[in-house]
Amino acid sequence: MTGAIGKAILQGPLLAGLFVLAGAVQAEEIGPEGLDALPPADVVILGEVHDNPGHHLNQARAVTAMAARALVFEMIGPEAALRAVPDLRGHPAALGAALEWEAGGWPHFSYYYRIFAAAPGAAIFGGALPQDAVRDAVSDGAARVMGPGAALFGLDRPLDPAEQAAREALQDEAHCGALPGTMLAGMVEAQRLRDAALARAVVAAMAETGGPVAVITGNGHARKDWGVPALLARALPGATILSVGQLEAAPDVAPPHDFWLITAPAERADPCAGFR
Repeated sequence: MTGAIGKAILQGPLLAGLFVLAGAVQAEEIGPEGLDALPPADVVILGEVHDNPGHHLNQARAVTAMAARALVFEMIGPEAALRAVPDLRGHPAALGAALEWEAGGWPHFSYYYRIFAAAPGAAIFGGALPQDAVRDAVSDGAARVMGPGAALFGLDRPLDPAEQAAREALQDEAHCGALPGTMLAGMVEAQRLRDAALARAVVAAMAETGGPVAVITGNGHARKDWGVPALLARALPGATILSVGQLEAAPDVAPPHDFWLITAPAERADPCAGFR
């Protein structure tokens, strides 16, 4: 895997607030106060634009209101999650160090600590994968990299051609048009693998705690039509799944979430500058 490809894979998740609205489902716009009264659900997937601190405040608010018994984070893997022991939960610096947060390239841990603090007794689960596994999915496919369990999340089946095309267009947009066209299908496979890894962590969280489970992830993973909710509908057919998206501008059509909020945008440099 070339350095440019590796950089694209690493930067792509930071742009996960961008998504194609093809095949959007019925959704309802709410304000932050609506997070205090979400319908009861076994799993609530709380989307975000990763570098928007207001989104993490909203996620913490929802986690408090739903009394989450488990938290699943896109940003950490299963082994790191085991290090989020109760003795560290009241100490943000120590917890961030134990999770090796800075090494992951995510926004500052202070953004996310408020979510941990909102559910101090919740079990912590990680849905992240090693970067070499994500890179392998680009060349080898998501099903081969996941191995056992791939069929549970539908990775053994090709996508519908229309969905494949829409998802490749999303990857092209999220990476600022900098990727060669021949790489887009592989990037879709990497995204499918990451969706499945998050869904697998949710399945484990439900088995251990019985829910409710809150999932902290980008808006792309939270979308109902082909993100984590769609995979959980296969893997946990009896569970109730709720998706909440957070946007920084009004969309032209309803986003693919059960509920969605419009927030002030974060101040940021041009996200495409790194691809030029």
